Amino acid sequence: MAEVFWVEIVAADRRVWEGEANSVVARTTEGDIGLLAHHEPMIAPLVASAAEVTTPDGRREIVVVDGGFLSVTPTRVALISPFAQLAHEISLDEAEHELRTAQKALEAGDNSEEVHRHYQRAQAQIRAVHLVA
Repeated sequence: MAEVFWVEIVAADRRVWEGEANSVVARTTEGDIGLLAHHEPMIAPLVASAAEVTTPDGRREIVVVDGGFLSVTPTRVALISPFAQLAHEISLDEAEHELRTAQKALEAGDNSEEVHRHYQRAQAQIRAVHLVA
């Protein structure tokens, strides 16, 4: 049986999820990283994506993060993001609407950081919903 470690997923406005886990997969600016207990300590920037936490009872918790940082110690992993949301909290209709709105803004020439962030967040939300479906 895999060893467990503590995971915290924190958004700017709330603690989204915390508990024991067997593994975490998150996307950093360098690509996807898989984490198990006793991983070497590190800090890495996150990109908008759907992270996955596997719990000791075999459940998968899928959470969308909107950038931020990953902090790892041998016994703890923290995903800290301005925005984070569990997949089961996501409205697919709202995420698809946000994606269409951001896409229209991009097509109209709005290349602002805010529009790109909304576009990437909506893509990650849609992927997360499909991962749990």
